[in-house]
Amino acid sequence: MSSHLHLQRKRSKLKRSITARMVEVVKSEFVVPSVETPRHSIWASNLDLAARRGYTPTVYFYRPNGDSNFFSVDILKSALAKALVRFYPLAGRLGLDREGRIEINCTGEGAVFVVARSEYTLEDLDDFAPSNEMRDLFVPPAPSADPPCPLLMLQVTFLKCGGVVLGTAMHHTVIDARSASHFIETWATVTRAGSADAVTPPFFDHSLLRARSPPAVLYDHPEYKPEPIPISSRLGAAYSSAILPLSKTHVDLLKLRCCASGDARVSTFRAIVALLWRCVVRARKLQPETPSRLYTMIDMRSRMSPPLPTNYIGNAVIRTSVVATADELAAKPLGYAAKKLRSATNQGDEFARSLIDYLESVDMMKLPRSGVSNADLRVISWLGMSMYDADFGWGEPAFMGPALMYYPGFVNILNSPKRDGSVSIVISLEPESMPSFKRLFMEELGGLDVQNEII
Repeated sequence: MSSHLHLQRKRSKLKRSITARMVEVVKSEFVVPSVETPRHSIWASNLDLAARRGYTPTVYFYRPNGDSNFFSVDILKSALAKALVRFYPLAGRLGLDREGRIEINCTGEGAVFVVARSEYTLEDLDDFAPSNEMRDLFVPPAPSADPPCPLLMLQVTFLKCGGVVLGTAMHHTVIDARSASHFIETWATVTRAGSADAVTPPFFDHSLLRARSPPAVLYDHPEYKPEPIPISSRLGAAYSSAILPLSKTHVDLLKLRCCASGDARVSTFRAIVALLWRCVVRARKLQPETPSRLYTMIDMRSRMSPPLPTNYIGNAVIRTSVVATADELAAKPLGYAAKKLRSATNQGDEFARSLIDYLESVDMMKLPRSGVSNADLRVISWLGMSMYDADFGWGEPAFMGPALMYYPGFVNILNSPKRDGSVSIVISLEPESMPSFKRLFMEELGGLDVQNEII
């Protein structure tokens, strides 16, 4: 059986299971901090308000290890209650201040904790590709993302094979990917070691990202402006998703190929995205003169002046982008796209401050949040984050990634579970574009022994 047909049949099985209700919720409850925590409100920065108003669903897959206490619900809940003492805002609710501005209300009402069981085995899910079905199966259903709503929802699903899926849904208004990773690492450490002493405490003062007075908008910020001609929303549009492994050897060869165009050094992110961008525009069969915009996010913690604390919990990321025509990306050497990406990834404090000041004067409800056009691509990097430190005492996850993709043209790049420099690329595209993209991607990888491209 071909791998493509095998994947199609597994996806069909997933879809059938929703109807068959093959995940049974055993219990749903709130877990509150183990001791009394402060009751107050936390101001939300403009970067928090500009983030997508919704939950970010992720899934962690664990193989059974024979321990009789494997993912003991009592142990997990006790550790969660202790972790929420440090992360007490996550036990609160999204709220509004007197002016109607979003804020975090630290109420101590607790995080949603769901226990479920399923007839699935890890073998049934071994491609781990995100989908609407994956999210519906293994992540708690999201209520309205508007105030008042929980900020943290968790689901532990016990599989027929003895494995476990941990699904998480954290409200993006109050937490970005690095913040979420910090919380999971804290919870796992408490479960495994009994305390969080080995993990840096979180930092919740968002006033470090307050707008200046008077504001000074020194840059254009097209990523935060409505489209001149609004595109139809792509949220919820049909997509095909895949997880593509990239070995360390492939990563190193990609970087060398980009450097052959004149750069002394090219980052892993730029080298990978250059290849993805080229293959996507080719697979979509765009007209040569069609502009393609590549959107990405930059973590500004270390780029601010002075730097934000590394343990800053909140949204400390900004959107940036770069544009090239389909013909430029398809016809020019790979290093061309890597060089274009540099301008989207080298922003510093003044650019971020300009953005924060710009957001002070706009209607946050009119910011573009509906997806990207069918010529564009949005790439999120989780490289360098401690996603695989989520060891609760029963071993590291076999895989961790997003539970679903929001629309076609969305990409996550993350470290692979091997911890050997290899990378996992999670991508969603229009169903009609995905087969061609995979073919082009594999052809490009197959030609990486050629190092003589010159711009």
